[in-house]
Order: sequence, then C-alpha cells, then structure tokens
Amino acid sequence: MAAPDLLVIGGGIVGQTAAIRAAEAGMRVRLVDAGVNAGSTANAGSLHVQLQSRFIRLFPELAPNVEASLPLYLAAVREWERLEAAHGPFELVRQGGLMLAEGAEQMRFLEGKAAREAARGLSVELLDRPALDRLAPWLGPQIVGAELCRDEGKLNPLVANRALRARAAALGVEMRADRIVALEAGAGVAARGASGAVHAARQAIVAAAWGAGALVAPLGLALPVRAEPLHMNITEPGAAQIGHLIQHAERSITLKQFASGQIVIGGGWPAESRGDWATPAVRAASLLGNVALAARLVPAIAGLRVIRTWAGMNTTADGRTVLGRLPAAPSVILAVPGDAGYTLGPLAGRIAGELAAGLPAAEDIAPLSPARFAAPVRLGASAVRLSA
Repeated sequence: MAAPDLLVIGGGIVGQTAAIRAAEAGMRVRLVDAGVNAGSTANAGSLHVQLQSRFIRLFPELAPNVEASLPLYLAAVREWERLEAAHGPFELVRQGGLMLAEGAEQMRFLEGKAAREAARGLSVELLDRPALDRLAPWLGPQIVGAELCRDEGKLNPLVANRALRARAAALGVEMRADRIVALEAGAGVAARGASGAVHAARQAIVAAAWGAGALVAPLGLALPVRAEPLHMNITEPGAAQIGHLIQHAERSITLKQFASGQIVIGGGWPAESRGDWATPAVRAASLLGNVALAARLVPAIAGLRVIRTWAGMNTTADGRTVLGRLPAAPSVILAVPGDAGYTLGPLAGRIAGELAAGLPAAEDIAPLSPARFAAPVRLGASAVRLSA
C-alpha cells in the first residue's frame, strides 16, 4: 500500500477532526492512536468559554495566556455547532454557563473577571439572587449571585466521538492502533510505533496531547506538556432541569445534565496517577468531595445515586493553544489545544487539517506558533531514520 499523504498521531477530538478535514480536502490520511488515556474519551462534555476560576487559582502566572485566547474559545464553540449541523446531533445545548458565588468576596472576583471577558468579546452578565431565582430556582439558598456567560454550553462527548469517528471512516481515513515512540522529519516524516512498525508519510500532524512533548523534543521543541489525572462522575437520571453549565467562583466543579436526565459532575478533582500509560485510579476523597459539593450547590440532585465514576488525563501546557508547523521540521504540524482542550479540539483539528492540505487559513494562528518553545535540535539514537 502506498504511503499516505498525511499521518495523524493521536486519535482524540483533535486528531479525528484534523483527519476529517484533510480527507475532505482529498488527502490520503492514516490516523495512529495508542488507545490509552485519551482525554477525549474521558471528557465530560463541557463547552468552556469564560475564564475558569480553577485555572486562575492553580496557574495564576498562565491566566493571561488563556485570557488572550478568549476569542478563540468563541470560535471553537461555533466550530462545534458547525460539526453538529453536519454530523450530529451531539445533544449540544448553548443556554450559557453560570459561575456561582457564595459570598461578597466571590462576587467581587466575578465582577472583575466579567469585565475582562467582556473586553474580549464574551457575552457576560452579573446576576443577583433574585435574577438567579428566575433563571435557576434549583440552586442552593447560600448562592448569592453568579456570572452568566451566554456563550457556554454542553454536549454528550460519547455521541460526538462516535459520530466523528464514523465520519472519518466514511472518508477513507485509515486507522491504526499503535503507540508512536519516535518521530523523524526531513523531506517527509517517519514515525516508529511500539509495535515495531514504521509509519511514513509526506507530512504529520502531532495531536497527541500530553504525549506530544516527547515526540517533538528531538525536532527542536521543548514543549511543556504534562498529563494531569482528573476525576469525573455520572448519576442516574434525575428530574431536575439544569440547562446551564455550572461552575463555582472558588471551588473546582463542573456540573451539567444530559438529555437522558443524568448529571455529569467533574471539574478538576484529582485522580491518582499510575503512570502516563496506565489508566488513573479514582480517589475516594475526590469522589466524595466532588459529589458533596454538587449536592450543596444544587440540592435537588442530592438523592441521586452515582452510577459510574472514572478518571482520565487532562493536558496542561502554558494555557495557550500550540498550533502550526515546527520551525526546525516544517513537515510536522503540532496541534495541542490550550486549557479546555475538548472545547478547543475541533477548531485546532480543523485548522491543522487545512494547514496540511495547503488551504488558506481563516484564522490568524501566528500567536499560537510552536516557535515560542523552540530549543536546540537533539537527534537521539532512538530516532527513526528516513530512507533515502
């Protein structure tokens, strides 16, 4: 079989949408995925746009990078809507997101945050308790107010992932199960898998999230990605009608309700790492703390049973998407979305696929260039050598 035009490394939301766009443009595409700890398959389906208080609290020095990227989040949600119109439905709902406050200090935090977000084009509004009672009367009595971001939403990632994989298959994308352990680039690219197979192509898109750093290091990039194991839960169906994505001004939580009536609860509670290539273990403290906080914020769901809890890998870098050709290896395109990677994934993937296909870009990706992480090229002994 002839070598493909494009090799996509990583089969999560970024890799799938990149493969789809490149295949739609007429490219022969091979997608290779390790099948281990993909953030997309463990995602809870939040469509984030506003600044997340969790990120500001944990990574204050990186928060300006996310703030500068807020217009990208708006474009990313529109990309999700385009995909759903073409390949859905994905149970996508955009009734907005509520970030809750339980006191005056938290409301002051939201006031300052909302002003910064409005300056970047977000549709935000501060709500007092009477306004919240009209919009979300099911909230706990201790909630004094909230910020409403009308741009946010939610979807069912299980449905979306399945539909996009089917679309890729229908377009003839060749899918291989393998873990790429080394990558070399010259006139083309060659990637060696843990299976021993060498995958060669004219170009490659590296969409391997937290695994991308090790692959591009020999190609001149010191990419500061790391795997962050996080915890999630889902309940039995409930009668509550929660149309919004729920967050908190100070505590780590996301809460949303699927069309099935089930409540998905997550938002950054830690899981126990067992190594990057093993599924993280659930922590009892995260399970109990996460669902207890959810029940305090929305008392109507307190009696629901948690029917499944799981852990998956999030990817952290510098808070900003990394997207573009490698300075020292232009046959390789890097596509690692910033904070809230599932939200940004389809946009990053579509742009990467268009870049590979030589299509004109509608977005200015210069500020997202991998060049900001450029480092001396180090060709290790494990690098795959391209044939002459």
